[in-house]
Amino acid sequence: MESLQVVQITLQALSAFAIAGGLLYTAVQFRAARKAQGVANFAKLVELQYQLRKIRVDNPSLASVHKHDVEHLHSDREIQEYFLSLMQLSLFELAWYAHKEGQLPDDYFQSWEKRMLQLAEEESFRGMLANPAMKIMHDDFDAYVRTLLHDNKSLGP
Repeated sequence: MESLQVVQITLQALSAFAIAGGLLYTAVQFRAARKAQGVANFAKLVELQYQLRKIRVDNPSLASVHKHDVEHLHSDREIQEYFLSLMQLSLFELAWYAHKEGQLPDDYFQSWEKRMLQLAEEESFRGMLANPAMKIMHDDFDAYVRTLLHDNKSLGP
């Protein structure tokens, strides 16, 4: 009789552990799904911003709608270069955020860093970053880019 009770208690304990394990697994999966949704939401906002920048590359005369965006730019070519560089920065921001959230592997992100360091050697990119016009981007990303480029002597902000 006593061994039957031990078996029953053991089975109840195993059942409780199985339920607890299932709940823990569900919580981990839910957290991962929330993180993925956060990255997707971030990506959508950056994509919309990218499209607005592309409009200005395609039609630089529309850039003057927001005069502060172009007050230091003096030609259609400068406007196009400025917003093209911002578009490239937007793509890197997506990679940075996905990496920060654990959704992009280190090796792939490092390839993006290398490319950004190459882009930072371009006069148009340095000019864009040095331009005091507002650049909508994550504050942590802005600090990261400036540190990355400064540490690699590509740009001194």
